Amino acid sequence: MFPELVSLCEESARLGGRILQQWRSRFTAREKSPANLVTEADLASQQAIFELIERRIPGCRFLGEEGLFINDRPSSIRWVIDPLDGTSNYVHGFPYYAVSIGVEKEGKLVAGAIYDPTRDEMFTAHRGSGALLNGKRIRVSPTTEVSQAMCMASLPVKADRYDEAVERFLRALDVAQSVQRTGSAALNLCCVASGRVEAFWSTSLKPWDMAAGVLLVEEAGGKVTCVDDSPFVLDEPDILATNGTALHAQTVEMLKRKS
Repeated sequence: MFPELVSLCEESARLGGRILQQWRSRFTAREKSPANLVTEADLASQQAIFELIERRIPGCRFLGEEGLFINDRPSSIRWVIDPLDGTSNYVHGFPYYAVSIGVEKEGKLVAGAIYDPTRDEMFTAHRGSGALLNGKRIRVSPTTEVSQAMCMASLPVKADRYDEAVERFLRALDVAQSVQRTGSAALNLCCVASGRVEAFWSTSLKPWDMAAGVLLVEEAGGKVTCVDDSPFVLDEPDILATNGTALHAQTVEMLKRKS
């Protein structure tokens, strides 16, 4: 069943991406919080994705960023949907945003797709079969030293200088070769999976930000834990995704608060 699920993930993500691009020149924006904008495009993308999946596989459970929560069905399948990851980038015309769709079966991530409509890049994975970019196999970077690594991080909205996430970011600047903040956790995880960067971390994400990307990283040979190296839990906001080499332990150490 997993190939059918990932195929529907891909179809749904492409549909959402087309809607985002159609709306890009005509949306109106309203603030959800000072630095986290939501648009009519976001809502239209989610609704179209939901309707397509519901037609194809009726009766599943759903969790989506824009108020989509259907959990009172007996299905073992849950779709975890971010119809627009990187909303602020999208609003400002910065081309780093995506549609992310992950699928859990009996609580385990089994399929996922992340679509970048600005580059027409489709990242897909299903459990046990590797990760793909536009149909071609991808693997994590072989880099073993964090001092040679490009890293990415997500920070909380309006975090101040003394927020632990900001302190962690600053500590990494002293150790890693490069540290970036880009505004799309889903695409950051794609970058780890495809070997473009070596590590990504955050302690402020939601399940829809991570579901598909976590599976991609794992299927590409990487490792996903919490920032302190404890086991990753999708419904918790804490994630560290790396290429899974010795660099993972070095990154954990790098991010620790120094006493």
